[in-house]
Amino acid sequence: MPDPEASMKAALEEARRAAEAGEVPVGAVVTSGGRIIARSHNQVETLHDATAHAEMLALTQAAEAVGDWRLEGATLFVTLEPCAMCTGAILLARVDRVVYGAADPVAGACGSVLNLAADTRLPRQVEVEGGVMARECGELLKRFFKDLREQR
Repeated sequence: MPDPEASMKAALEEARRAAEAGEVPVGAVVTSGGRIIARSHNQVETLHDATAHAEMLALTQAAEAVGDWRLEGATLFVTLEPCAMCTGAILLARVDRVVYGAADPVAGACGSVLNLAADTRLPRQVEVEGGVMARECGELLKRFFKDLREQR
């Protein structure tokens, strides 16, 4: 299993790319077999697509990398707790584990607002670990939104 901090650092690199592109700075990487197989960042504004969250794009890349939509044995590292849409995709893709940095008290669906990841009414659940490099992930988001407010 790859070092969680090293994988989260890679996700943070992606989040910084998002910020440079004027996107909300969220980055994600997918690991499998001890290596990163996919990486992406938010591209909602760039692609004019509300579904272009870092997690969604990374899951698509990971499926292409392994040649199957089933990502059993994979771990998704993301700088912000996934929303309901992304958590649904994570469950459908059969990802084994989600590791996130900052909690999302507005739209988090892995324990903050909702807990779809552990909902036993659904056919699958996913292991979740939050708070990995939370300070760094949260500071990047706070700085982005502070700068955005100051530009207005």
